[in-house]
Amino acid sequence: MAANVPAPPMTPAQQLHRGLAALGLAPGAAVEQRLLDFLALLGKWNRTYNLTAVRDPEEMVTRHLLDSLAIEPHLRGPRVLDVGTGAGLPGIPLALVHPELSFVMLDSLAKKIHFVRQAIAELGLTNAEAVQARVEDYRPAAPFDTVVARAFASIPDMLAHAGHLCARGGRFLAMKGGHPRAELDAVPAGFTVEVVHRLSVPGLDAERHLVVLTPQ
Repeated sequence: MAANVPAPPMTPAQQLHRGLAALGLAPGAAVEQRLLDFLALLGKWNRTYNLTAVRDPEEMVTRHLLDSLAIEPHLRGPRVLDVGTGAGLPGIPLALVHPELSFVMLDSLAKKIHFVRQAIAELGLTNAEAVQARVEDYRPAAPFDTVVARAFASIPDMLAHAGHLCARGGRFLAMKGGHPRAELDAVPAGFTVEVVHRLSVPGLDAERHLVVLTPQ
């Protein structure tokens, strides 16, 4: 009897394709390649600029691309702000999948915004821009329909600093690990917790939650 031969590990491309399918996304081969190009660029810059602690290609697909795209059904456009974007997450993956929406990636650190601007240029993203500013000092021409924060601050602090950036009728999306019960108890007046979604990120064995808040 022939011994069972383990299946070869998936390539990052295969892992991404299966993960996108599990999320209900089918952006097409060209977009999937651009998502992988973004990871390659991040890996290259990370060797010098230390933009992320995640360095394994398989882990980067899960923790950077699929984790970012898990919130895709909850976006509201046409204008989206990624607060504290860091290395362009979740803004760049979302901008690649949603070319019809307009994205601004905001961060106060020059090295991170320098990378994000380079990524936008190399990926040919015409629906995204990077802005270097402290969130409390940022005054765009118009507020945003969706404000996204991933590992930026506690929810009360996020609303205190970025509350002026959300349009009436818009929404805040706070990406969290475990359920942020204590933070929800401290949501300031002027904002309502609409719903807390438990997210399932393909390949990630950790809790993920998305808190949707709206200005009153």
